[in-house]
Formats: sequence, C-alpha cells, structure tokens
Amino acid sequence: MQKKTIDVHLMIVDPDRYIKEFAQLGANILTVHYEACPHLHRTLQAIKAEGMKAGVALNPHTNVSLLEDIINDIDLVCIMSVNPGFGGQSFIDNTYSKVKKLQELIKKHGADTLIEIDGGVTNKNAAALVNAGANVLVAGSYVFKASNQTETIKELKEIANS
Repeated sequence: MQKKTIDVHLMIVDPDRYIKEFAQLGANILTVHYEACPHLHRTLQAIKAEGMKAGVALNPHTNVSLLEDIINDIDLVCIMSVNPGFGGQSFIDNTYSKVKKLQELIKKHGADTLIEIDGGVTNKNAAALVNAGANVLVAGSYVFKASNQTETIKELKEIANS
C-alpha cells in the first residue's frame, strides 16, 4: 500500500498552539496563513522542528514578494485563488500572475518550494495553472459537486500530468 501524505491547512489565528498536536496526529505538511503569523519565520522553524514540512498560504490580496526573505524556509506555498472561508467560489484570475511571480521568486533563490493552488480549480483552469508553475492543485467543490467524482478526479489528474 502506498503511503499517503497528510497535508493540513490551518486557516486560524495563532496556529503555533497546534503545531505539536498535528505532528503527533501524523501530519506530514502543515500550512499556515501568512496573514495569521506575526513571526512567520519562527512558526516555520517550529513546524520543521516537529518533523513536518512547512507551508505558507497567501490570501488573494497578499503579494508573493513578501515571501522573498524566507522562500528557502518554505516547502510549499499555497496560493488561495478564492477568498478563504467557504467552498464553491469563483476562481480569481489574478492567480495566474501570482503563480508566475512566485515561480520566478523560487528560481531566483534556488528554492525547492512547491506551488499549490486552492480554490476554484476545475478542468477549465487546471492546465493553465500547471503551465504557469503550479505543482499541487486542490479541487474541493468541483469534485464533490460532480455527478461522477471518480471520473472528475481522473480527468483532473490527466490534465495535471499532461
């Protein structure tokens, strides 16, 4: 049986108080929001000290350039392509530009950071996101509202891997 990755995305204030608990529960990646961490570097170090990979999520209004000084400390950047809070929102087109800028930043610093997109991902934008530089796509409502979820997932995988 293939080992699965448990990727936890915390959309909460003061995520530091839960780092040890999620590590104990078996999380492999712990993602926190840039906007919720006044001492982001310290939070990333605490996540890594617990043996997890560290992720940072950016809300739609947050510029990727704010990660420049710590990009080498981040394993995954989750670009929110909708406003966080509830599913089924429309994809924000500026996401493509953010992915490209983040990809440039990662290359400039020789980082190994993955780019994840969360929100509004469908078969209509998956290929463009991958072409822009995204490595990980999160498709919630699109999959769960589909009449055939298995086929929808298969289609997204084929698009992402082509």
